[in-house]
Amino acid sequence: MGFLNLFIVALIPVVKTLIITAIGLVLALEKVNILGDAARHHLNNLVFFVFTPALVSSSLADTITMSSLIKLWFMPVNILLTFIIGSVLGWILVKITRTPRHLHGLVIGCCAAGNLGNLLLIIIPAVCKESNSPFGDSTTCSTNGEAYAALSMAIGAVFIWTYVYNIIRSCGSRNTGSAISIHSSGQGGDILPETNTQPLLQSEDYSHNGIYQSQESQPLIDTDRNEKVPLQKKIKQQFKILAAKMNLKMLFAPSTIATIVGLVVGAASPLRKLIVVDSAPLHVIDTSASMLGEATIPAMTLIIGANLLKGLKKSEVGVWVIIGVQVVRYIAMPLLGILVVKGAHYFGLVGSDSLYKFVLLLQYALPSAMTIGTITQLFGVGESDCSVIMLWNYAVAAIALTLWTTFYMWLVS
Repeated sequence: MGFLNLFIVALIPVVKTLIITAIGLVLALEKVNILGDAARHHLNNLVFFVFTPALVSSSLADTITMSSLIKLWFMPVNILLTFIIGSVLGWILVKITRTPRHLHGLVIGCCAAGNLGNLLLIIIPAVCKESNSPFGDSTTCSTNGEAYAALSMAIGAVFIWTYVYNIIRSCGSRNTGSAISIHSSGQGGDILPETNTQPLLQSEDYSHNGIYQSQESQPLIDTDRNEKVPLQKKIKQQFKILAAKMNLKMLFAPSTIATIVGLVVGAASPLRKLIVVDSAPLHVIDTSASMLGEATIPAMTLIIGANLLKGLKKSEVGVWVIIGVQVVRYIAMPLLGILVVKGAHYFGLVGSDSLYKFVLLLQYALPSAMTIGTITQLFGVGESDCSVIMLWNYAVAAIALTLWTTFYMWLVS
């Protein structure tokens, strides 16, 4: 495949993202006011509870089988490594640039979480359809590529909603506890603006004035009896502290449950014949989920564009932070990814499938996940700053992603 053809293949999905972002920006203008604060809040809830789970479950059920699960066991490990490496580099970045504390989670999240879903779903099939693709037969390449992209998207969604979600939540609550505390009207508390509400947060973890009450303050010594607490009680107490910090409820977020459902349906042959195949009696369920899932990426991108309006007016993210995120995502991460995948292949953890290795490498060179914008919107912390980072991230991706895609194809062929 020539460089020009490859450039167009990699450029089109990024340009689509930028166009939809611009539409979201226009819809948020005061004269239009279609995507105002309340509208973005409700759209975020739709993305979180409906669109994303539908996309994840339908994609996995359609493309993943038991044999492919066994073959792709290293992919979750590789994705976890992208999050760990990105988090370390993001932490170094916020220390060097002295990023405002409540934005630490946002910057680290943008460095850690790549767009493991829609870009792969667009780029890989497009590469496979090219007549001179290095990955062989286009039909086989497309089938395998869709399976790789679907599993990548599902595993990425789980890590984002369990790991990145809690990082942004933790960093944001340290400085804006009152902004993210939840009081329902039925409890007689003050009602905050809709953009700052998130029903998934534990209201009991916050005091009446919105300040987070950490369970770390509970002593491990029984002061009444002046005796040490038994070891079993200490362990239970420490587990409660960990649960309070991490919000373990998010381990079973809708996207996580959808991943489990999609894997079970796809891997279990009887369920697959019942729901997934074209002649299945319950095939309408799978097609309905697919239709809902198609709205995920446009909805998230529109929200990013709408939040960008605030960022253009006022943003706390400095130029060096924006540059640093690009360096992490498009220079440091791809180079380290080559070492990881090459090392995995050397030790026999990854087979000789060139398309599989290409996908593993590409996971290190993608722009930041659009879902981060949804998370910041849910908490009401750093929405405009996130939009500015995303705008530059995807603008640079038009060139950087194309160059890395070209190099990776040469490397695995």
